[in-house]
Amino acid sequence: MHRARSIFAVVAVCFALLSPTSAAARKPLAARIHAILAQPSLSHGFWGIQVVSLKTGKVLYAENADRLFTPASNTKLFTTAAALALIGPDYTFRTTVETSGLLDKHGRLTGDLVLVGRGDPNLSGRELPYIRRTQRSDRPIQVLEQLADAVTQKGVKYIDGDVVADDSYFAFERYGEGWSQDDLVWADGAPVSALTINDNVVFVNILPADRAGERAFVSLTPFADYYRVDNRIITTPSGTGRKIFFNREPGSTVLTLWGNLPVDDPGANEALAIEDPAAFAATLFRQLLEARGIAVYGSQRTRHTDLASLSTFSVTATARGGDEPRSFSGKPLVLAEYQSKPLMDDIRVINKVSQNLHAEILLRLLGREKGTAGTVEGGLEVLRGFLNKAGIAREQYLFYDGSGLSRQNLASPQAIVQLLGYAATQPWGEQFRETLPAAGVDGSLSERFKSSQIQGRIWAKTGSLGGVKSLSGYATTNRGDPVAFSILANNFNLPSKQILDAIDSVVDEVLNDGPPK
Repeated sequence: MHRARSIFAVVAVCFALLSPTSAAARKPLAARIHAILAQPSLSHGFWGIQVVSLKTGKVLYAENADRLFTPASNTKLFTTAAALALIGPDYTFRTTVETSGLLDKHGRLTGDLVLVGRGDPNLSGRELPYIRRTQRSDRPIQVLEQLADAVTQKGVKYIDGDVVADDSYFAFERYGEGWSQDDLVWADGAPVSALTINDNVVFVNILPADRAGERAFVSLTPFADYYRVDNRIITTPSGTGRKIFFNREPGSTVLTLWGNLPVDDPGANEALAIEDPAAFAATLFRQLLEARGIAVYGSQRTRHTDLASLSTFSVTATARGGDEPRSFSGKPLVLAEYQSKPLMDDIRVINKVSQNLHAEILLRLLGREKGTAGTVEGGLEVLRGFLNKAGIAREQYLFYDGSGLSRQNLASPQAIVQLLGYAATQPWGEQFRETLPAAGVDGSLSERFKSSQIQGRIWAKTGSLGGVKSLSGYATTNRGDPVAFSILANNFNLPSKQILDAIDSVVDEVLNDGPPK
């Protein structure tokens, strides 16, 4: 009997130590979070946090909640919420091949052949809907191939004109204010266009040669006679280590690669941004047409809408009238057409994997469809109107782009939580929540919060720039209470993992706020 009591006592002590209802866990939430942030290594940066109960509206914790921080990709929460509210989940994009000329019975097209983009971000090999992770087919230009096939089926054999890539649906405004020049070479800083092929990147594939001393093999996918590759990568003996460097000067179409690649290396690949997406599309589409036996007597060129040509009093004539080629009858002759999948599929991609280019397209789409023009400022004007309706004060945010790549963006944790709370009350709120990465399951949170007790309880958007980490979204506490939270960490020079661990610890404390329901 005495032994049984002893065992019972030991079990009780262990249970008390492990249970979230233990004395330590019952400390106020503020005290537990302060203990995390009080670590000496974390004291040199800045923290902004707010946690609010979605049931009562009560602020459960706040630290610098009304101060402005660089939000990084938490900016996408604002862009995607506005798109769901104002444009709707069922919106689709239309890409066409048109002409203002005439097609005769012999297959001769008198006039230009125009590939018209209207903002579809998924003219690529990306498979939709997004499930757990990004999947791509081995045909990144399959939509262009389908359009070229359709032109052939229409009987076109000769084009007595140019092949024109038209991205004038949006203004020719490729980059956001406050983007770093270093970002513009890589996929994260790919230029924005209404005609986007393969996320406006080329995949650079590098393989070692058969023998040391020879140049490595470099190939581009999709291939187009657009970039010139200056390959200086040398194959080196086994065990020498891989060192590969890339360079493309802004405005240049020369890719310079140098370094070394061991002979037994499995190879490397990198996604590099395209300088002018429409010019790339024109070159590529002409190649596809000629490969199908269509003779093109003209050249390839682009049709842009310059910002200087836009005006608030002439939007229809300038921004919207220039994107539709016209035939002699006053209507475009449409030779081929592609309709996208619903916008909801792409919003899921944007938030799950933090796709910058697609978020920037979405911002311009807001301006085009609900504002004055398909420009950054046109989209931001619409966004500000949406946030005003959501009750978010103007002094709580300042945006220069739609993705969060700009370091000039500012937002407070209070503004983000208020957005999340507003979204939760809207008819599209559940759809919005499900576009966010699920902890330990998919997207940018697939490798965080792996505990089975946490999975299904956190849906949140990550954010990352140099010295900046953020995490904002929804969580369900042990009590079963839903909360909205925002954690913004700025001005840190610590390893990323250390900041992420601190953020995750704060979220753990929010989840453990109270005994299990």
